[in-house]
Amino acid sequence: MDHQKFFEKILFFAFLAVVSVIPLRAQDPDDVIRTETSLVQLNIGVVDKQGRAITSLTRNDFAIYEDGVKQSIQHFEPVEAPFSLVLMLDMSGSTVNFRQQLKLASQRFLDALAPEDRVAVIQFNKDVKSLSGFSTDRRKTAYAIEIASGAGETHFYEALKYSLKELEKEGQRRKAIVVLTDGLDTRLRNTDRATLSKAQTDEEALATIQPQSSTDLNSVLNSADRLGVTIYPLALPSGDPKRLPLQTPNIVGIYAAARARLQSLADRTGGRLNEINRLEYMAQLYREVAASLRTLYTVAYQAKGDRLRGKWHEIKVEVANTDLTARTRPGYYAR
Repeated sequence: MDHQKFFEKILFFAFLAVVSVIPLRAQDPDDVIRTETSLVQLNIGVVDKQGRAITSLTRNDFAIYEDGVKQSIQHFEPVEAPFSLVLMLDMSGSTVNFRQQLKLASQRFLDALAPEDRVAVIQFNKDVKSLSGFSTDRRKTAYAIEIASGAGETHFYEALKYSLKELEKEGQRRKAIVVLTDGLDTRLRNTDRATLSKAQTDEEALATIQPQSSTDLNSVLNSADRLGVTIYPLALPSGDPKRLPLQTPNIVGIYAAARARLQSLADRTGGRLNEINRLEYMAQLYREVAASLRTLYTVAYQAKGDRLRGKWHEIKVEVANTDLTARTRPGYYAR
């Protein structure tokens, strides 16, 4: 019995020695992922020289290059394939004065979607709340939009992270986020204000903030890359730095940084930043986003080989007909 207890102690301490080493190994920033193959999913829009969408292409019309190397297409979805879509509604204090317009425009957006598109509604202010899960029942989704309410702070990037986690549950379906907001996340705004204490000019303010270096922004972008999510921000005029009544470097810098981050969300995910210059055009912009979704192909390929974490991989898409132009996200960072 004593020998057995002694042997069990030896095994226990050996186990502790092993598990104590594992975290140190995983935290090495130069670690190379040697066995992982990553599926890269792209939503691709194609237009002719006049800017008209081309919706009749097939898998054989596309060539995908990563870092200049042609990739083998593993999966292809035509433009008719349904989406799983999160409709994010900004219910912070900055949207209180035009809630009815916001809700009517959002409901008209539902009318422009395809019947098989699954839609979830998530509202955000100081809290993030799911008002309805993914569904093709438009009455259920419209009711969720109607009951949206609230005021107070704007926790925009927490809401984006939550939305991406919900989209991950939708499996291999095509995915997108449409979000109406001024982009002024309360926490980032406070951080930007502290950073700007010594800025003397608008340009100096924006350079000091370095909006694209935000940890929250890059966390969202990395998750969107991994899931193949396209983000369409609809930017409210209340967040436009050119419309500010008080034009000081600090205030302009904060608003310009928020708008620059919205632009990054669109550019990095292959979406488009839609600026709402007049509130009466809100419904029209929603319809344009719905139309854009209906012109996207989805192409996926396996990214193989040794990959350094954090390395940027450039993506290029070519179409067999050289008179056509393809648009998608420009690349991704290896995880």
